[in-house]
Formats: sequence, structure tokens, C-alpha cells
Amino acid sequence: KGEILRCGFGNEFASEDPRCPGSLPEGQNNPQVCPYGLYAEQLSGSAFTCPRSTNKRSWLYRILPSVRHKPFTPMSCGDLTENWNEVEPDPNQLRWKPFNIPKSSEKKVDFISGLHTVCGAGDSKSRNGIAIHMYTCNTSMIDKCFQNADGDFLIVPQQGEILITTEFGKMMVEPNEICVIQQGMRFSVDVFGETRGYILEVFGAHFELPDLGPIGANGLANPRDFQTPVAWYEDRTVATGYTIVNKYQGKLFSCQQDFSPFNVVAWHGNYTPYKYNLENFMVINCVAFDHADPSIFTVLTAKSTRPGVAIADFVIFPPRWGVADHTFRPPYYHRNCMSEFMGLIKGHYEAKEEGFQPGGASLHSIMTPHGPDVDCFEKNSTAVLKPERVAEGTMAFMFESSFSMAVTKWGLDTCHRLDKSYYKCWEALKNHFNPNWKPSSK
Repeated sequence: KGEILRCGFGNEFASEDPRCPGSLPEGQNNPQVCPYGLYAEQLSGSAFTCPRSTNKRSWLYRILPSVRHKPFTPMSCGDLTENWNEVEPDPNQLRWKPFNIPKSSEKKVDFISGLHTVCGAGDSKSRNGIAIHMYTCNTSMIDKCFQNADGDFLIVPQQGEILITTEFGKMMVEPNEICVIQQGMRFSVDVFGETRGYILEVFGAHFELPDLGPIGANGLANPRDFQTPVAWYEDRTVATGYTIVNKYQGKLFSCQQDFSPFNVVAWHGNYTPYKYNLENFMVINCVAFDHADPSIFTVLTAKSTRPGVAIADFVIFPPRWGVADHTFRPPYYHRNCMSEFMGLIKGHYEAKEEGFQPGGASLHSIMTPHGPDVDCFEKNSTAVLKPERVAEGTMAFMFESSFSMAVTKWGLDTCHRLDKSYYKCWEALKNHFNPNWKPSSK
């Protein structure tokens, strides 16, 4: 694609558009007069006094500062919400058929108007919580950008590549890649047809790589495989008005200005957008017996204040080898103190090969039982255990959270994609109990 990206996770980066060499100030952040007559603007992603290991900020050198705009006014939120009390709680296993993408011949829908909140919990005002959204769109954002003042977006494209223009530069993100746009960063999304994907939003924390513990220094998502854009700017006046859409305290607001916000000529810092290709994940798996917990597939985590407990984990189930002996190899039956939201980018999920489709989703809430369907159980209880490839051509993922998530009215009703027969996939599970069973003699 001809992209130029820098590698590394959480690094201190420095970048300047090659059209303006020397645009980064030397030896200081805020000179009295910046090179090329630029404005210096700091974007802080953490409190000033956070420890160095968690302190996040970047300095942007821009043609005009972001403060030059008309007042924000409320706008329609559509199906984007932070109201977790729209409908009564539903503790059932929930599964959605692939979410509908609007036809461009019927209605033009861009990334912002195509946002739909499925579920969530917590509160952006108190800076503690999570929201899960779908985006379904068919047209690019024109003279418009989005800023999330509430939290970070982890975006998982499922159908159609998206070109994301940010204040830091551009990223092309394809299905089987993810990107993270951190709190406060302005971005615009170009699409190239009917487009769909998933978004994990977290309030009050940033995503980081999980600790590896006894795994050691290498494995899972390696830092070198994360990519950050390089500086790119446009010095463009928009006489008809450029729209800034701001998500603030769960609501949408818009304002007008007469210039493009993507006017950052140079920047440096460690608070940036980034992307990652899921094919680069170094998979850890059991090689003797039993089924390791899915935490071994964690790509990114947003930690809570409780050690070992996440506001949200992003977990994938990539192609890998299954070799465990004397073991039921698919995921086990489970009741969990965490909420599990699953999506499917492509292929067939191993525990439910029918019904769970790319572009669809499932939610197994706190302590709601879940596990393999009857076909999966019967097949794998009698299968010859030999080394085999698992999930070939497939990429399922999970947003796991310690929050007890509420489903929105759109998720339960308005989207018309809820599979009300989901529970039936377990109805035919048989009673195999044999009170006369005896252990085999050795």
C-alpha cells in the first residue's frame, strides 16, 4: 500500500513531514517561535504526575491550533448511547446474526452515523467503564472528523478496509488488522464500499501489552509489530466549514472551523494512534494435555486498579496447532465472573461452526453458562487425537470485561439481528452418565 509507518509499542517517536525539513524544534518542546511559524500544542493522555512508565503525551506542531473553532452544539447521537438502563437486564446467552450494512444506493452512511452501541457498563464521567459498538457504513467522511473525549477506541475491521487520517498521519487498516485511536485524537475515516466492524471503547485506562510472566521476554503480540503513522499534513481552507464531532460524556457535539484539523507538520511523543496485524501474534498453546485458559491469547489489555483484573482484554483465537493428548480440545463449558463478547472476522469458530457468522456477535454475561454446542461436543468426545490445525482460515476474537454489561435497546430490539433460537444449540446435549462405569485396568 506504500504506507510509511514506524514500529514499536509505546515508544518515544519523532516525525516530521518531509516537505518541511527541520520542523521539529531542537532541544525544547515550546520555543518562543516554532520553525515555519507553527503553533506548539501538547496532547496529554495521562495526568502530568503519572509515573514515567505510564506517562503519555505528544507535542504537535501545527499550522493552526485546535482551539480555533466555533462553539460546540449538541447533535443527534443516533444509536450511539451510554444509557445502560434503556431496557431490563437480560442474563440469557445472546447471539447476533451478521449486522446489516446499509446500501449506498438507499442511504449514504459514514463512520459516525454508522455507529451503534451494542452493550456496555460504567460511566465516562467517572472515567471507569466500557462500551462495545458496531460500525456499519458505506461512504467516507467528507470535511468531517471525530474526536472521542471519553476514551480509547480499539477498532476491529471485519468487512472492508478503512483509511484513517489522524493528526499524526495516515493508516490503512484491513480486516485481520486492528487499530487503536486513543482518547482525544482527531481522525477521519475513508471507506471503499460497504464496510463493517467492531469497536471496543474503554474509559479511564489505555490499552497496553499484557505481562508475560513465566512466558519470558518474547511472545504473544510482540512490541516491534505495532505500527504508528508518520507526520503528514494538509494546509487546506474549507470555506463551507469543516465539522469537528466530539463524543463527550456519552453524547455527540459538533462545531465548525474553516480549516482542516490534519495540519500537523511535525510531532514527537509516546501518545499516538497505532495499528497491529493479527497474523503477527505468536501463539502460545498447550502441548501435553488439558486446555489452557484463553488469557494466553490476549493481545492488549486495559487494566483496572485491581491487580490481574481488566476493564477489558482484547483476545483472539488465531490459527494454531492442537496437539493435547487425552483432552477435550475445544473450549470447555464455562461460567465466568467476567463478561465475554465475541465477534468473528472470518471463517468458522471452532466451538460453534454453525450460527456464529462473520460480522455477527455473541455475549455471554457474568455467570451465564456457555460452551460448545452439541455437534462440537459429540464430535470431539470421540475424535482421534492427532496433531491437527485448529481455526485455519479463521479469526475469532473476544472483548472480555470485568464489568457486568447491559445490552442496549438497539442490541436487543432495534437492530433486528438477535438470534432468538441461540439457546437451542445446547438443547440436544445428552445425559451420558453411567453409574456402572469402572476405570479401565492398566
